[in-house]
Amino acid sequence: MTEEYGTQLMLEAYTGQGGEWPWSPEEWERRAQAALPAGPWWYIQGAAGSGSTMRANADAFPRWRLRPRVLTGNSERDLSLEVLGMRSPLPFALAPVGVQSIAHPDGELAVARAARSSGVPMLLSTYSSHSIEEVASELGDTPRWFQLYWLSNREITESLVRRAEATGYEAIVVTVDTLRLGWREADLANGYLPFLQGEGIANLTTDPVFRALVGDAADDRAVAGFHAVSTFTNLALTWSDFAWLRSITRLPILAKGVLTAEAARQAVDAGCAAVIVSNHGGRQVDGAVAALDALVEVREALPELPLIFDSGLRRAADVLKARALGADLTLIGRPYMYGLAVGGQAGVERVIRVLAADLDVTLSLIGAHSVRELDRTWVERAP
Repeated sequence: MTEEYGTQLMLEAYTGQGGEWPWSPEEWERRAQAALPAGPWWYIQGAAGSGSTMRANADAFPRWRLRPRVLTGNSERDLSLEVLGMRSPLPFALAPVGVQSIAHPDGELAVARAARSSGVPMLLSTYSSHSIEEVASELGDTPRWFQLYWLSNREITESLVRRAEATGYEAIVVTVDTLRLGWREADLANGYLPFLQGEGIANLTTDPVFRALVGDAADDRAVAGFHAVSTFTNLALTWSDFAWLRSITRLPILAKGVLTAEAARQAVDAGCAAVIVSNHGGRQVDGAVAALDALVEVREALPELPLIFDSGLRRAADVLKARALGADLTLIGRPYMYGLAVGGQAGVERVIRVLAADLDVTLSLIGAHSVRELDRTWVERAP
């Protein structure tokens, strides 16, 4: 049970402890910006086009209000969730975020250590700064899934999937909304794409198929980065290709980046075990639907389908609203990346701990005993 999450951290704060760390998501963001050069900062924080989709994500949460219940005898609470056999002690996992070395030299290794110390599952990006195998070693027995960018080279894609399966990743998460990079004005203005500098391509430079394809160039960061980028765009991919993916792995397959009920049904028909409702944190399509609105649509259309949600989550109330609206699990992305930039492993651990405390306090005050009991009766649309 979770009584210590909120009480302990609040007592520490009121007795003058922990003052070196931010308390609000906004302060984490400010300190991360101060810690990073412009290129890496805007690559992490930035969004597609005008940023309207990222703003829509944030604006969607206040349109829903929690409906607290009182005197429910919830002195003990349970924040844990399980989806597709993956259990988390908290109602969120760490979203796949690429090229984490631009925030901190230890990158995904620091995040993996934080995941291991907290027990919170981690989703590893294809475009990570440390290899599938290195991150698995740091995670130990911590649950993990592998996020797959389905490259235009099918042989490399298959090799990545098989490596993930061999090293204990428990699902393959195919990102379906990023078959090419979005129009990100800040990155264009900064002339910054980290992969071209050899950042975030460790899974390729350690891959035997990629190395056989590019030869000695795999050891030249700039040249390898160019080859990595050249295999990324894959606009020819369709749902029919998932039959091939199912044929090469026994792991459950998820589709990440679904924003409509129609696409969710197509994912199910293609053999996906679950979908992740997401607009990539607003990084891909300017002017797209808010992810939370999409969650409502998909859940209403497919009441039994396992749904995971990301995009725009910052505070406990966001997580609890998403859960009440149908998310079986949520993912946080930018918040832990800000923690990584501010304090490496310790910063990520602190972000997790603060969000856990906020969740415990808020769950207790709305009268719930467990996050698993939350449903549409716990929320209503704002007038």
